[in-house]
Amino acid sequence: MPNPRQLLDDLHRRQAQAEQGGGAARIAQQHTKGKLTARERLDLLLDEGSFVELDRFVTHRSTDFGLAEQQILGDGVVTGYGRIDGRLVYVFSQDFTVFGGSLSETFAEKICKIMDLALRNGAPVIGLNDSGGARIQEGVASLGGYADIFLRNTLASGVVPQISAVLGPCAGGAVYSPAITDFIFMVRGVSYMFVTGPNVVKTVTHEEVTFEALGGADVHGETSGIAHSVFDSEAECLSAIRDLVGFLPSNNVDDPPLHTTSDPEDRRDEALLDVIPDSAITPYDMHTVIKSVVDEGRFHEIHVAFAGNILVGFARLGGKPVGIIANQPAVLAGVLDINASVKAARFIRFCDAFNIPLITFVDVPGFLPGTAQEHGGIIRHGAKLLYAYCEATVPKLTVITRKAYGGAYDVMSSKHIRGDVNLAWPSAEIAVMGPKGAVEILFKDEIASAKDPAAEMQRRIDEYTRTFANPYKAAARGFIDDVIDPRDTRPRLIDALRMLRTKRDKNPAKKHGSIPL
Repeated sequence: MPNPRQLLDDLHRRQAQAEQGGGAARIAQQHTKGKLTARERLDLLLDEGSFVELDRFVTHRSTDFGLAEQQILGDGVVTGYGRIDGRLVYVFSQDFTVFGGSLSETFAEKICKIMDLALRNGAPVIGLNDSGGARIQEGVASLGGYADIFLRNTLASGVVPQISAVLGPCAGGAVYSPAITDFIFMVRGVSYMFVTGPNVVKTVTHEEVTFEALGGADVHGETSGIAHSVFDSEAECLSAIRDLVGFLPSNNVDDPPLHTTSDPEDRRDEALLDVIPDSAITPYDMHTVIKSVVDEGRFHEIHVAFAGNILVGFARLGGKPVGIIANQPAVLAGVLDINASVKAARFIRFCDAFNIPLITFVDVPGFLPGTAQEHGGIIRHGAKLLYAYCEATVPKLTVITRKAYGGAYDVMSSKHIRGDVNLAWPSAEIAVMGPKGAVEILFKDEIASAKDPAAEMQRRIDEYTRTFANPYKAAARGFIDDVIDPRDTRPRLIDALRMLRTKRDKNPAKKHGSIPL
């Protein structure tokens, strides 16, 4: 029998072999493509020295197509757990140097094991995807492996945060695991996601399209909305994931992590007095309001390039993480459309699932009109946003900065759908529609018969504006809790969050609702 030192030497040899993945030549190819290896990515993602690997000695069980002679330790995915800022996370990192990162039965079992551990122990799962898809040599066994992962993604949804980084190809059935997770991050020139690749597209539809144009990072960041964040390098992407985790609780029963801040809770920002333009039709950037209010002006925005007429992301108020939803007057006047509704609804439901309070900044003229929107299902998609706000039981705070017109007023976390604290600036205009549209309906005959129709129109608009285009009618009915000095926005929101810390609100008992998908 070998002595203990010989056994230890054998262990170290096997460990070193596992760390080489597909070997030096394939690692060099990975670097030539501008990509990091599976283990290099984990080094950047996790706290230094915190990674604990599981299943490093696993190999596939296949014997067909010569696979029996191709046994590589780890079988193409590095799995385990580690820490981000000292907090536990479970991770898997697909290794493209081993069989092109293709998923086998044992590859899937490794991922399923850490997902099961994450559910039992209540910690986030972070998946780094870089795979050619199912391992063809294994046939249905590899397909079954994908389904096993999909099931766990679904069961973990709303229980532990799930974050996906696509750092290479992700095609076919492989895309549906990231699609079920909460956030997808991609890297320009490196990441690709599509159900069918360019060759299949050309065969079936006769369209000629490149990998980048079909499923590149910017396509999914700007057009499809699949990617929540897009970056220029893997290092930026992994750093952003670390930052995101800092806003999130470990699971659905924990509170979000508190951070110390040097930003005074009672800070008043004089610049907020000059944010709203004199003209009601002049745009302004809602980022200015958000960054003036939140801790240290720091806003971790999600879906930056998609549906820019609404902003979503994370920030902190008094050290407490919050989810921000805000109409953006600088893009399409902040109107709600299909993409904006879906973008915000998904974000709201994530925050509600993980006990993150919602702060809504409102400046919305209504829903976008037109046949494209109506035929595209704005009724159904807009209802998703309404449903998400109505369903949410976390603290909900709303600040109306300027316009809140029509049904969009109701939808944007109004008092009527269980808004907890609803505030308005003096510049707020809360009405069924804007003054011009209202006057054209209410005084159509009077304007038409006037000696000077244009002057009569303006007189009526001015009169309507003085009477209705303000926050005081809503405040008189208790629909607005208070009209505040804009400079007091930060201290009022922090105080409201403190007041709502012990909020208890429940929805009726049911298996689940029927959101208008």
